[in-house]
Formats: sequence, C-alpha cells, structure tokens
Amino acid sequence: MAGAAGRLTKIAEEVLGAPLPVRIRAWDRSESGPPGAPTLVIRNRRALRRLLFKPGELGLARAWVAGDIDVDGDLYTALDLLAGMIWERGDAAPKPRAAVLRALARPEVRAGAKELLSLAGLPVPPAPPAEEARPRRGALHSLLRDRQAISHHYDVGNDFYALVLGPSMVYSCAYWGPTAEAADGAATLEDAQRDKLDLICRKLGLKEGQRLLDVGCGWGSMVLHAAREYGVRAVGVTLSQEQATYARKRIADAGLADRVEIRVQDYREITDGPFDAISSIGMAEHVGRARYAEYASALYALLKPGGRLLNHQIARRPLADEETYRVDEFIDRYVFPDGELAPVGQTAGQLEDAGFEVRDVEVIREHYALTLRQWVANLEAHWAEATRLTTPGRARVWRLYMAASALSFERNRIGVNQVLAVRTPDSGAAGLPLRARDWRG
Repeated sequence: MAGAAGRLTKIAEEVLGAPLPVRIRAWDRSESGPPGAPTLVIRNRRALRRLLFKPGELGLARAWVAGDIDVDGDLYTALDLLAGMIWERGDAAPKPRAAVLRALARPEVRAGAKELLSLAGLPVPPAPPAEEARPRRGALHSLLRDRQAISHHYDVGNDFYALVLGPSMVYSCAYWGPTAEAADGAATLEDAQRDKLDLICRKLGLKEGQRLLDVGCGWGSMVLHAAREYGVRAVGVTLSQEQATYARKRIADAGLADRVEIRVQDYREITDGPFDAISSIGMAEHVGRARYAEYASALYALLKPGGRLLNHQIARRPLADEETYRVDEFIDRYVFPDGELAPVGQTAGQLEDAGFEVRDVEVIREHYALTLRQWVANLEAHWAEATRLTTPGRARVWRLYMAASALSFERNRIGVNQVLAVRTPDSGAAGLPLRARDWRG
C-alpha cells in the first residue's frame, strides 16, 4: 500500500464499503488494486481537489474532461465495473457527500483522510473545464434557454460530428436489421441509419405529394430521405444554426431545394400547418417535463385529421416516487443541458392526453447500444483530428458519454422507443392497416 495509489485505494474502499474493482495509478507512478483490471490513472493532485470540492459524479466528470484522470485499458470494462460500485447500487447507495462524511468520521479512515488532504495540495477549488455549460439565462425550457442548450451541444462543429456519425449524419439510434447478424460481418452504420429512416417513413405512411414536418431535423437526413425516396414536400426545423447551414447545402446538392425547407425555428413557433405527418426523432428529450403537455398539444394541432406522428425518444426506467427524479449531473453540465428523460408509459399517456391515439410502441433499446459503440469506434479511430476540430476536453466528453450510454442501454437502465400516434378523426377511421406493422397499408 506504499505510495499515493495505495492510500487512495484505502480511502476509496472505506467510502464505497467494498473492494475497489479497478487498479489505481497515481502521479507518483505507484499502483494499487487487482492485477489485470483496468487502471484508473490519476495524473495529478488537481484531480483530488476536484473530488474533494465536488464528491461524486460531477467531480469525477470534471477531472475526466480536464484530463486529470484517464483509463488505461478497456473503457467499457472500467465503466462497467465502476457502474456496479457507484451508479447501480440501488437504494442502499449513499449520496456521495454523505458517504464521504460518514467514512471520514470513522477512526480508521480519519488518518487516511488527513493524508488525502495532504496529497491534494493547496485547498483551492480548480475552475471547471471550459467545456462545462455556463449558467443559463431565462426560465427552464423557455425559447431563449432552449436555444442556448441546443447550441451548447450541437454547435461544436459539423466536421467533428461527421467524424463521429459517419456519412449518414444521423444522430439518433440506428435500426440494425437481420443483415446485422449475417455471417459475412453485419450491415454498416450507414445501412442501419438508412433502414431507421425508411422504417419511420413507412410507419408514417408517407406518399408522394404529402407534407412532412420533421421536428429537430438535425443535419437534414430525415427530410432528405423522405423527399428523395417518398416524394413528399418537407419542412425541417432545428435550433442549431450550424445544423441548418449543413442541411441546406445537402439538400441543394441533392437537387431537392424546391421540395425541402430547413428553418432555424422552435416547434412552438410553427404556424403554417397542417401537415400530413410529423416525425420527431431524438428531439423530445430536450422538451422537459414541464413542457411536454405543450409539446404534445402543439404537434397534435399541426397535424391534419388522420395524420400520423412518429415520436422516437429515449426513455428511463420508472421510479417509485417520480418526484425524486434528478437529471444526471455529468449529462446536464457537459452533454445535454436541461435535458430530461421520462418513462415510455408517461410519454404515451401525455400524447393521448393531447388527443392522439397511440397505435404502436416499438422498443429498440439494444439497437442504440450497437449504434453508440459504432460512434465511439469512429471517434477513437479519428481521435487526433477530433481534438483538433474541437478541444481535447470536448472529445473526452463525447467519448465518455457515448461509452457510458452504450452500457446503460445494454443494462436496461435507459431505453429508446418509437411511438406511433394518430390524430384519429371523429369518424374513428385512423387509416392504419388492420395487420400490425404492415405500415404501408
């Protein structure tokens, strides 16, 4: 147990109340922990100060983004081991600060705690990394604040996203069909994303000449596919200026500028309905609990009677007491500011409260894990260029959140669902095929 690593291991195990499943390598080159396990590398004393001032996930996140800590070995394995120790211990898991205080009150830990304070150096809280979302202006989920939140996540450079997402430029769960299990090695990410877009078009029953609204259109992939393959006229809205610029160029290059319009516009500002169909793919997570009823009602009002909505949305597991739900600190500060997840049942219920008839729910949780692992592989393969296009900290944010999210989907901590809902007319004729999932009808 000699060296900083040994002392840090002892403190960590006292706080967690269990053996540490990963090795620790400290800045003095000392190591401690199970041989052969992934190694948590603590590069400097500043990492300790971050954890002392913000015990728990936020302190760890800041240390990771700043490069004060790293993982030597397989990142997925390390996160999987740590998840079982920290994030998935159930109701018995103490809050980070309370756990630290209780541990430090025990005599056997107190001496080690003094050593930890000594190892940390000057008792000054380090400034958060520049990549952390700054204090936001405006009320939660107001138009102004939502624009700031979207800009933080999406306006980090189209070239960076192209490295991660690949040629499809689709930033939502792909749909891995039977070819993904073929003996010759699986479909590509681009194939799976094309199949996802086509599945949505078929669920919406798109036909030539219809009018489609894509809410949160990203880089234009959905409206481009729908116009090219199904002959619709489409409007895509986004709050990201960078996305809109990229999407408009793609559409012009495809010769579809006369049939597809891209706007920098909030869904609450759309006044030129009705539409025959609406797609919302990976956008509703930004809406927030307080605004979800408004979101559902707004989309209902924008649809013609008989029109279909396809709501593709990440969901979390339901809680015994929904009031205890708190947004993940790392995600809120570094990834999706103000984003909130809801259980799929709650989403379906609010859509029906707005007047929709929910006709189908398809769970594609495992598909997102596969998609995220592909994105992580793309990022790692182009790491030097990714850090040049943004910052090393930003690239580290994306690598951590995508790898951790892949594990969360695999462990059923979160899911993703496609909810097909219809603005059923008074006659009751929803216009859907009698046989389930025969979407063309």
